[in-house]
Formats: sequence, structure tokens, C-alpha cells
Amino acid sequence: MEIINKKAKFDYFIEDEIEAGIVLKGTEIKSLRKGSADLKDTYVRIKDNEAYIINMYIAKYEEGNIFNHDERRERKLLLHKKEIKKLASLKTLEGYTLIPLRAYLNKNVVKISIGICKGKKNYDKREAIKERDLKRIEKN
Repeated sequence: MEIINKKAKFDYFIEDEIEAGIVLKGTEIKSLRKGSADLKDTYVRIKDNEAYIINMYIAKYEEGNIFNHDERRERKLLLHKKEIKKLASLKTLEGYTLIPLRAYLNKNVVKISIGICKGKKNYDKREAIKERDLKRIEKN
């Protein structure tokens, strides 16, 4: 199981990556194992020296009961204090943001790869589209 945020590589320059654990409820992990999740339009917020992933979609588990989870709730990320301070200091720099790049299983534990990203301008995006189209033409 691996969920990739394809839009992040198109919209941002990825400067660095950090791996983090995530706090989940029982039915969320079951939904993630099925691949019923999406990282589109997600970001990481640092609040009270803790990191949270905001707007991550995890579908409700069909076999769940009254203990089913909210699909877009804030989920706490598991990072060391030193890593959180590093992320907070980098985020204060102008133009940088924290974007989840992918979610994957590692030894039965869900991990999130967080990218320290800088936003692309429109002309950078057009350049990426041009390069992608040229690669597609060269293959044929």
C-alpha cells in the first residue's frame, strides 16, 4: 500500500524530506490498508510544538460500526522534538511549506513522507509540462 501526492511534485520544488509516523484510530488503519485514502490538498501545520496533518482524506471503513472515524480530521504526526523545531524554523522562511508527499506501510506501521517545499511559479509549471511532453514524444 502506497499513496502518492502527485500534485505536490507539480506545484512545489521539494527541498528536503522527513519521515514521520501518524496517530490513527482503528478503522483508519484498515481503510489505509485497502488504499482508500488521498493526500491531495493536504499540508502539515505545527501547533504547540506538535505537528498535525490537515485535510488528509481517509475513507470510512465499510465494515466499521459506530466507532468509525471522521474522514478529514486533524491527525497528529509522530516526530522528535528536534525535528519539529527544524521544521518550524524552515517554515518561517518565506515561501516554504510542509507538504505530505506519500503515505506507505513500513513493518505494519503507516509512515508519512513530509517534504519541505517551495512553491512554483506559473512559468515553472509550464516548463515542467513542456519537459513531460517532450519525454512523451521521444518515447514514441
